[in-house]
Amino acid sequence: MSALAVESDENTTATVSAVPAPEGVREGAFGSAVALACRECGHRTALGPFYACPECFGPLEVAYEFGDVTREQIEAGPRNIWRYKALLPVPTDIESSPNTEPGFTRLLEAHNLGAELGLSKLWVKDDSTNPTNSFKDRVVACALSAARELDAKVFACPSTGNLANAVAAAGARAGIKTVVFIPSNLEKPKQVNSAVYTDSLVAVEGNYDDVNKLASEIAGEEEGWAFVNVNVRPYYAEGSKTLGYEIAEQLGWRLPDQIVIPVASGSQLTKVHKAFQELIELGLVEDKPYKVFGAQATGCSPVSTAYKAGTDAIRPVRPDTIAKSLAIGNPADGIYVLDICRGTGGAVEDVDDAQVRQGILTLARTEGIFTETAGGTTVAVLRKLVETGQLDPEAETVIINTGMGLKTLDAIADEVGAAATIKPSYAAFVGTGLSEQ
Repeated sequence: MSALAVESDENTTATVSAVPAPEGVREGAFGSAVALACRECGHRTALGPFYACPECFGPLEVAYEFGDVTREQIEAGPRNIWRYKALLPVPTDIESSPNTEPGFTRLLEAHNLGAELGLSKLWVKDDSTNPTNSFKDRVVACALSAARELDAKVFACPSTGNLANAVAAAGARAGIKTVVFIPSNLEKPKQVNSAVYTDSLVAVEGNYDDVNKLASEIAGEEEGWAFVNVNVRPYYAEGSKTLGYEIAEQLGWRLPDQIVIPVASGSQLTKVHKAFQELIELGLVEDKPYKVFGAQATGCSPVSTAYKAGTDAIRPVRPDTIAKSLAIGNPADGIYVLDICRGTGGAVEDVDDAQVRQGILTLARTEGIFTETAGGTTVAVLRKLVETGQLDPEAETVIINTGMGLKTLDAIADEVGAAATIKPSYAAFVGTGLSEQ
């Protein structure tokens, strides 16, 4: 399972001729996928544990030859991501393999939040209800399928928290050994949410980029290790497409006018865009213009900084923000995020930690959704985009809530608490001013 230590993927939907799979990979193991295609030079590589182009070292991503796919076929599928298995690098019998069955989470019409921010039509795609309470369950399910087909013995990842939770849980469900690597200063709830599933949680002194570098070194040395976001990254990344598929289906098989997506590595944003493009090409939705916006925390905003500077040069930064799940200082897909946001007429914006906290409270107190810091970032960026005129308040808009707020309690704990502490008497209650009398 060793491979070159380069991390990236992105966003090509071109149909390519098949490349023979490596020996030992069963026919149909990757469904309608036919090759790994280089995002930079277009070179095709066999489907296998590869993620860096052998010609130019550019990022590889999955390329397909889709058959006929209809809305009716999709709607007849299970209420999880496997309803879209014909569009993913997974076998047709994927449902028979033990997995956490993520996806098909709710899309909520956010009337109250829309009124608060001045938006006429707003939806929240709430991925906090996945099995380990974040969107990472989607990508991990696809990575697990690839790991099985490639006969991996260890299922692993470097993570800022949510991914570690998802990998540990999926590995337990599948009966495969898991090892997860996290920054040692990660929020305690996210550490616990991983350690309950595995006894092989490794805390690394440093930030996520340090952890990722270590994982890449291990992937290059250890045989039989499948690092979900390193040597099986092309398959892993495809799981984020299911967010785009679900949004379109839940809107009645149409695309929104605008979408705001948090940016860490940038892979989620690029894959949602890829999903929209695939749906258009397959005739499953009407072709229409839409704008894609990226959201970052100011303490780790290399993509937003590059966007505002009008450059493609993304300078790595050392993260310093409460939004730890977005704290990737050297984002693998940052350049592609810039391409997509600029190409669709969107933007990339950032907000400070105080605004992130306020975003968490705003979503909770308007829509009853307790989001983690990444979601707080997205809500706060949405507000900023409206206030600065970068986003059309009359256009139909979707934002993605990627995770549950119970994982980042420390970020908000000092901002909330009891409104009053009183004696157990009605008179004391009236004295609080909360009575309507």
